[in-house]
Amino acid sequence: MLNRLPRIALALFAPLLLFGCVLTPGKFVSTLTINADRSFAFTYKGEVIAVDPQPAGDFKPSDVDPTGVEGQPTKSSYLHPIAETKVEKPGSEAKNRAIAEALSKEYGYRSVVYQGKGKFLIDYAVSGTLTHNFLFPFNSDAEAALPFLMVELRANGTVRVKAPGFANGAKADKTGMGQMAGGDMASYLDGVFTLDTDAEIVSQNNEEGATKSGGRATIKWRATPLSKDAPSAVLRFGK
Repeated sequence: MLNRLPRIALALFAPLLLFGCVLTPGKFVSTLTINADRSFAFTYKGEVIAVDPQPAGDFKPSDVDPTGVEGQPTKSSYLHPIAETKVEKPGSEAKNRAIAEALSKEYGYRSVVYQGKGKFLIDYAVSGTLTHNFLFPFNSDAEAALPFLMVELRANGTVRVKAPGFANGAKADKTGMGQMAGGDMASYLDGVFTLDTDAEIVSQNNEEGATKSGGRATIKWRATPLSKDAPSAVLRFGK
């Protein structure tokens, strides 16, 4: 199911990518706290960069399913709709200011400042109880999407966390979203993502492991243009 969540996200975001832009992290500090009682808190403070979707000419022939019948839509056509669509890059300061205004109206955004040239300064914080899946960021009014973080609840009392935005999507992402967004997205990455929890850690992909203190565990991932593996972990809630 975790593999399905990025594909579902792609299906939701593809129309926005056709006409809008993609948001990617710049310099940032972000923390996700998930407790055994299902309470959680998430913060993101730092830069967000608006990147125009990649035009059709930038796609490689390998992105097209060779088994498809000529003239008929193929599986890859659905996964990579931009490959067959000419996208006019917005690139306007007016559009980016509109994105800032749209984001500032969404719950959780304590501050959204547009600094020009596609760069935003974001201060975001949200907390509550995990009763459903959680994605950040997503705003249909801003016509801007690409999740930095995805949190998926499982029926067996576990929760899966994956942060594709905090790694080099062109190398690590297998859903097509990284390709659709453009190969230069990861060049802006410079930050730290921290997962803090008192729940049981079933699995995680940080080779340095977790730091434990007072019944809690902390895992920190450094995000740079060289980060190939998206931060991921599976936690088990208490009974």
